[in-house]
Amino acid sequence: MSNGSSEGIASNAKRLLWAGFMAILAAGIGFGIRGAIFGDWVKAFNFTSLEIGLISGAGFTGFCFGIIIGGVIVDKVGYGKLVAAAFLFHVVSALVAFVWLWSGTFLFAVANGTLEAVANPLVATLFPKNRTHYLNILHASWPAGMVIGGFIHNSLADQSWKLQLGCFLLPAVVYGIMFFGQAFPKSEASAKGLSLGEMLRDVGILGSAIVGLFIGLFFKDGLGPLLNGLTGNAFFASDNWTYASVAVGAVAFLGFAGTSRWSVGAPLLFVLFIVHALVGAVELGTDGWIQNIEGAILTPQEATYLFIFTSALMFILRFCGHFIEHKLGLKPVGILLVCAIFACVGLNLVSGVETFSGALLALTVYAIGKTFFWPTMLAVASDRFPRCGAVAISIMGGLGMMSAGLIGSPGLGYAKDRFSGEALEKANPAAFAEFKAAKPSKWLFLKESFSIDGQKLEAFKKVDAKARNPVQAAVVKADVDGNRMTLKWDSFIPATMAVIYLLILLYFKAIGGYKPVTVEDGAKA
Repeated sequence: MSNGSSEGIASNAKRLLWAGFMAILAAGIGFGIRGAIFGDWVKAFNFTSLEIGLISGAGFTGFCFGIIIGGVIVDKVGYGKLVAAAFLFHVVSALVAFVWLWSGTFLFAVANGTLEAVANPLVATLFPKNRTHYLNILHASWPAGMVIGGFIHNSLADQSWKLQLGCFLLPAVVYGIMFFGQAFPKSEASAKGLSLGEMLRDVGILGSAIVGLFIGLFFKDGLGPLLNGLTGNAFFASDNWTYASVAVGAVAFLGFAGTSRWSVGAPLLFVLFIVHALVGAVELGTDGWIQNIEGAILTPQEATYLFIFTSALMFILRFCGHFIEHKLGLKPVGILLVCAIFACVGLNLVSGVETFSGALLALTVYAIGKTFFWPTMLAVASDRFPRCGAVAISIMGGLGMMSAGLIGSPGLGYAKDRFSGEALEKANPAAFAEFKAAKPSKWLFLKESFSIDGQKLEAFKKVDAKARNPVQAAVVKADVDGNRMTLKWDSFIPATMAVIYLLILLYFKAIGGYKPVTVEDGAKA
């Protein structure tokens, strides 16, 4: 063992780091391929954008259950058993997805969440003196996976979407081999003998309230519409289901808050939970749609190239965390503030692109913005709340994914439906009446609206632009206009994050600056 240098506190630290890298790489490949085959699903099943958003959202909500449950039990059952469970979930998810898209996507996400419940606290424990750098390296695997997923889709575009989706199993086998037989260290909190209740004290009532809220929302707005659609049973769209969802959320709240012995919780951790929910909505929710959206504004092939480029850029930049933090002197919260500004500006630039070169510039700005959000947020929570062990960063990751699934992905799907439909209705009411979707899109408390019929829109897109009749041209243009408005609407999320990060930065300045603390220090947030 070493003394906590950049080489890690265990002799196999680097192997465990790269095993975690391969695990998240598998998740990134699956995510990248799934985003690229949305069009195949629309053509095969005539889904609306909201329905695609709900299926895509299962890829996030399932993650929440995997990472939160895994984070709570990882110190008790051990890292190795969770890795084995995650590998099994990955294999089963591929088989199930060929028949039931939502269920397979959900299981895939459970596997990903379980792996992050292992990898995040493991890397934070192995490299306590340089968490921001090594967590960014760990999560560089996510954009790397999306790059590989993009190449797989391009190479196998003429093949079945099932074959494409199954390709993530190859890196899954690799991470299984790399983790097999390895010794794992305990987290700082676990090594000190802290109980689960003591680990949850900084989460407390405040953090538990957010967990309960999102679990209740999952049952109401994630599981309810799915069960209603599958069974046709109106109960799942009724007030009684809403009451049942509230009850489930309340049980989750009481369970976490009670385990914390009714501690109020650390206010800063509560704020970090909220901000990370926004991170999930803007980063992962947008990632799930942006290739599809850009494919409507430019061409699907150009959109894929841009997706690969921005993901590759993120991969490279995530290896620069040490340089930015230690050479440029920009502390983690400062990095997050700059990223939020870049993300907001980038999304607005992307909404106005007309050419491939313009899109390249705009998406570069956006990619720089979103690069450091996720791993740096985990590093801040690990630095400031070490006595939470794996629990706090697992809850944080779960909330981010749950937000992406319940807010980001379906929210952007709803916005795309609504804004495209409204643009066509305004430009050509007769065409809207003829080509609107058979069923309306409804999300949360926002008004019910009709999108453009997905299959007819895809057929019009295949017609050469110069050969389209006026009605076909109006339908395609309305889809593009709706995509542009969706991205502008999305940019308000990183704008809000920038304000919060600025306030956190001022808070740390007022207390003498940002620095990591130890379990003995307690929560000094």
